[in-house]
Order: sequence, then C-alpha cells, then structure tokens
Amino acid sequence: MTTFSLLATRAARPALALLGLSVGLAGCQADIDAPSASPGPLDFTSYVAVGNSLTAGYSDGGLYNEAQATSYPALLAQQFNTTGKGPVSFVQPAFSASKKDGSGYIQLRTVNGTLTPVPATAANNYLGEQIAYTGNRLPLPNATPPGSGAQELEAYAGVQPDNLGVPGISVLSADQTAALTGSAAADASLRGAARIYGNLNNFYQRLLPAADRGSKDYVTYIGQKTPTFFTCWMGNNDVLTYATNGGVFDAANPFSGLTDTTSFGRGYRNILGTISKNGTVKGAVANIPAVANIPYFRTVTVAAVAAAFKAANAASPGVFIQTSSTTTPVRLATSADLLTLTAQAAVATGQGSTPSNPLPNQLVLDADEQAAVLARTTQLNNIIAKTALRFKVPVVDMNTFFTSVGTTGVVANGVNNTTTFASGNIFSLDGVHPTPRGYALVANEWIRVINNYYGSTIQPVNPTSYRAVLFP
Repeated sequence: MTTFSLLATRAARPALALLGLSVGLAGCQADIDAPSASPGPLDFTSYVAVGNSLTAGYSDGGLYNEAQATSYPALLAQQFNTTGKGPVSFVQPAFSASKKDGSGYIQLRTVNGTLTPVPATAANNYLGEQIAYTGNRLPLPNATPPGSGAQELEAYAGVQPDNLGVPGISVLSADQTAALTGSAAADASLRGAARIYGNLNNFYQRLLPAADRGSKDYVTYIGQKTPTFFTCWMGNNDVLTYATNGGVFDAANPFSGLTDTTSFGRGYRNILGTISKNGTVKGAVANIPAVANIPYFRTVTVAAVAAAFKAANAASPGVFIQTSSTTTPVRLATSADLLTLTAQAAVATGQGSTPSNPLPNQLVLDADEQAAVLARTTQLNNIIAKTALRFKVPVVDMNTFFTSVGTTGVVANGVNNTTTFASGNIFSLDGVHPTPRGYALVANEWIRVINNYYGSTIQPVNPTSYRAVLFP
C-alpha cells in the first residue's frame, strides 16, 4: 500500500510576510435584549455536529481549545439551549489544560519591522504555545521509514464528543464503501485508506479508542451517536485539498484529487443516512463554498507580484508560472490566474521572475484549474441538495453566503466584516478558516435557515462579541 500522510489542509502553514497587509480595527455595540426563543417542533437535547475542520473550529492553521470553544456547533448549542429544549452540555474534544494549544497555530508577529503571520513549528518552539504533540508518529502501515506518519496528538480521553468535526476529512475518506471510480484497483486502495483513516489523520486518531484507530471509518464512528438534532457540513475537502495544492494531485495523499460524483454521492448518502437514522432525526446540512473566493487565493495577486518584480528589474515582463498544460508548461501569469497565500515565500526568493525559475504549479490555481474546481463544486452541491431533499432536511447555502460576503461583506451591529486577509475580521491567518467572529457569522446563517424551515425562533449570536485576528 502506498505510504502517505494527511494534513488538515494545504493552507495550514503559510510562512510569509504579506504584500500590503493593513491593520483594521473594528468597534462593537452593546447587545440588544433579544425576544424569547422557541424550539418550535425541534428537540436539541442531544445535538450532534458532523463535519470537517470548519465544524471542529479549526482556525489560524490549527486546532486549539480557544478555537474549539467558538466553533459554530458550540455557538449553535449555546443558542439552542436558550429555547428550553437545548443540550444540558455540548461535549467538544478539547485538549488537556496543559496542552490547550493543541496542534499549534499561526500568530501575527513583527519580523524585521513587518507584520508577518508566523506558523508554529519546532524551529520556533511553537511560538511558546502549549502544544499537544506526543513526540510519536502515526503508525502508517508499510511505512518507509517506519514512523513517518503525521505527528501524533494527545488522545482525547472523554466520552464520545458531540462535535464530531475532523480537520482534513472528506466524504471520500469518511466512508470505506464510497469509492466507485470505475477502477477496481483505485477503489480498493481508497476504501482501504478510508477504513484505516484513524492511522492517517492525527485529528481523527485522537478521537478513537486505540483498538479502533486502524479499522473504524468515520461513517461507522458517527453512527454510534443517537442525536435528536444534527448538523452536517461535509464535502469541502473533496475540492479544497486539490485547489489549495494548486490543482495538483498529491501522490502522497489518495484523497487529494477532485472527488468523482459517483463516489461522492454514495458517501454523502451514507453519511446523511447514518446520522439522521435514515431520515427519522431532524437536522440541517450545508453545501460547499466556492473556494476561489477565500483569502488564500485573493491575497497574493499576480499584479502585486509583477509590480514587485518590475521594481527590482525594469525589464521584468511579469510573473512566470508552471502549469499542468503539456503545450505551455511555463507561461506568463494573467489576472485570471490565482496565486496561493503560500506563494509569497517563493516570490521572496525570486521564484517566478524568470521562465527558468517559474512559480511551481502547486502555488498557482490557473484559470483552467479554477474552472474544473468550480464545475465539480457545482456538481457536488447538486448532490448535497438532492440528498437533503431525500432526507427532508434544509440546506444552508454557504456557497451563496460566502460569495455574497466576498462581494459586499456582511454588517453585524454596525461593523462591516469582509474577506480581506487578516484585517477583514472573518477569516483567520490561514486564509481558509474563519476567526471566532467568522464562525459566529456562520452560526447565524445556520440559525436563519433552521428557523425558516422548521418555524423555530432561535436567536442569533452577536458576532461582535467574538474576536477577529489578534494583532500584536
């Protein structure tokens, strides 16, 4: 079996100084007394959240206790509880108090007079964070060399949590029966990898008892819960992992391509059928936002990099990029091409300034790759909509929500929140995942749809009560 390891997302470690990073300050207003809340026909006493990093509360390139505490499921549980039919407790898989910073996270630091997002690494002693790595590596089967898997995280020792979010998980990797690509060999490999996913993904491994880590897929795991209400936000990583790697399949990760529609449909139906107990439990699902709208692809621009190269060399014609095209493997970038947030580090070394030293394909989502990602996102969202209809639950249209936010921002209590990197309040320093305030805005979108569909009157949270990016 091919040896590989999984990361939460390619966006997790942007070690870069940003072009044109600006500091924005946002005010806040006092809460207004809210009307009484009613659950309507809903029972939230056992609320369970299924999903990936966005459900777990992943932020700033890491999973840590503060971020988990402001995940959108935690905020929903808080608001559900005001209805009189909410959960007595909502269990999250927190790290121990002495290791509260979990996997470590990116922080803004002043480096040589410039505000710079600095990732937590062994080289900088994890920025002084109280990390939860054990010093071991996940025991990948047939690993060469042995112990070459992802860093093991402190095991979660409590009862099965109610927030079942797993950073990095996709629909394809969640279900050991999902793969139906048309290739028997590929299907066998993908299904086997999904079955042993607990030994591939350190965020999933820490949730499982030791005996289950190499055998229990995510669908089986979530089936152990008996919710009275659920939310499900799955499918992002079925396009996001590929996109954030510049539209390049990573041979070390069998789940890093664009998931085919047949496999996705089977896996998503199994996930939703399992957590809804075949449609007998009420809930809500969310669809997949268009990935090209996130700051990870909108911060380091072709125009800004070309201007920097021109300032250094007046004869510079622009930015050279590597593409997947066999006819033009290297060409000048255009405004239609998107550079990744992590491209800044390569640009700083001069990559992209000459045709013999282009920006590598992994750092560029070119126009053709964007079209492929968008087309697949649309197809997968259609599957989500049809499956939701089958199981009689509403769809929270996060695709439309984030597209709108990317265009005009969203005003909360008089404060305009935008997708501008770092200073826009919504997105964290990895350029992919929300800040606590961003998660509050997401929670409110869930609440709006749940209220409209079920006739409940759950009150929204006040987004300005939650922090955005922390500036030094």
